[in-house]
Amino acid sequence: MSFLTTGWLLPVVYVIGWLLIITQPRQHWRIARATGLTGLLVTLLSVTAAIAGELFATAEVDTLGLVGAVLVAVLGWVIIHFSARYLTGDPLQSRFIGAMLFTLASVGLLLLSRHLLVIVLAWTGTSIGLHFLLTHYPNRKAAQIVAHKKFLVSRCAELCLAVALFLIYRSTGTLWLDDLNHALGTLESLPASLHLAAALIALAAILKTAQLPLHGWLIQVMEAPTPVSALLHAGVVNMGGFVLIRLAELISLAPAAQWVLVIAGSTTAVLASLVMMTRISIKVRLAWSTCAQMGFMLLEIGLGLYELALLHLVAHSLYKAHAFLSAGQTVELARQRDFAGASVQGGSPLGTLSAAMTSGLLIAASVWGWQQVDPTLSLPLVTMLILALGLAPLLWFELNRSAALLLQGVGQVVVLIQLYLLWHLMFASIVPSVDSVPAAMTVWVISCFIGLYGAQFWLRRHPLGRFASTFYPWAYNGFYLDETFTRLTFRVWPVKLSPTQAQTRVNRLSSQPGELV
Repeated sequence: MSFLTTGWLLPVVYVIGWLLIITQPRQHWRIARATGLTGLLVTLLSVTAAIAGELFATAEVDTLGLVGAVLVAVLGWVIIHFSARYLTGDPLQSRFIGAMLFTLASVGLLLLSRHLLVIVLAWTGTSIGLHFLLTHYPNRKAAQIVAHKKFLVSRCAELCLAVALFLIYRSTGTLWLDDLNHALGTLESLPASLHLAAALIALAAILKTAQLPLHGWLIQVMEAPTPVSALLHAGVVNMGGFVLIRLAELISLAPAAQWVLVIAGSTTAVLASLVMMTRISIKVRLAWSTCAQMGFMLLEIGLGLYELALLHLVAHSLYKAHAFLSAGQTVELARQRDFAGASVQGGSPLGTLSAAMTSGLLIAASVWGWQQVDPTLSLPLVTMLILALGLAPLLWFELNRSAALLLQGVGQVVVLIQLYLLWHLMFASIVPSVDSVPAAMTVWVISCFIGLYGAQFWLRRHPLGRFASTFYPWAYNGFYLDETFTRLTFRVWPVKLSPTQAQTRVNRLSSQPGELV
């Protein structure tokens, strides 16, 4: 019963499917579709068994792991079916789907394991499987460079994790999460070794989630097939946030690790959000969006808002999978929201400020109303600010138009707030939550969000102004951070590019006199 309720059938199904494809490569799509559907069904069965176990108190349920398992099972099923159509006629289909199932199995193992060594090994397996997917087109030199940078960054992250695990085991004598949390509860203060371990885990998550200036591989991953982009942006890159949520008890006791996450996350979120405004390619814009969203997620974890980070993780995964798999429709939507369009220039500073204040008042009123029903509901000031500025753009232009449009915008904001509070309560029962955030962190985050909000408004209102003209070249080039990192990686470990098919043929013919005309 416990094996069923923990969701461990999902990675087992993916491993079986991977092995079957190795032995029967000609049946790869039939096996892949059956594996995806079976993985989804057994995960739903595990959820049903877990609910029954909770009701009758017959089993201990890992709710966080089951949430991740359901997410992976749904995304895996959808992406596999999309890949079958997308890769029609591709000569390397069997290799692709084998690597896809291996990566999904590794992700499932990472999500469900409660042993740190298994988690790190599964994370490494995910990176290896992704490397094969990124180089699916072996003759694309850009793909080789991206995979090379991703390889170096991942190995650095895994080195940090290895040292962190050594420090944790030496200090507590265990790598099991339950035993670790129990040991942390008995400590009067966190020893220096565990402070360092927490900081190294935070650094590993920063490396794995493509935070600036190590973000280039995530932006340039578009050389891989679209299903790979969907899998990476919707699932694999989120694993850093999930591991940190698993280790919430340790991270919450290590201020240095929290500050590392807050500063790195907020900086990436602000800069990536501004860069995204300058890009034209829809897939590149989605990639920069992922970079910014990962920054927001790490920021939330650093603030101790684990329930918000988990909600962010789930919502971002579902949204980004849909966005990549329906990129054609996304192009049309993006054109309608072009920040340099004429309709965007109609906002005013007073209207923008009023939108933010209106959004904040609606959030405060909603929280007060929910507290009358559930007094345990509590949102820190910084959370309310993030929500207020995030929802304010829905009211930017409605405030300057008709009353009907204003009511429509207000209605959208109110509905979204209620949905957020509902999901907040659900996820707060799964992961730890905090009632307050340190004042210094609050000031830092508020300054970052106000600066981002003001810069976005000014650029939208004055797209041809002096500030925009100076800012645009820097933002369009990602502030030249990736170019610097790429040159550094080439100096440390040069990449060996494989020749293209055309060049290989020329070399072969040139070595045979009389055949090259």
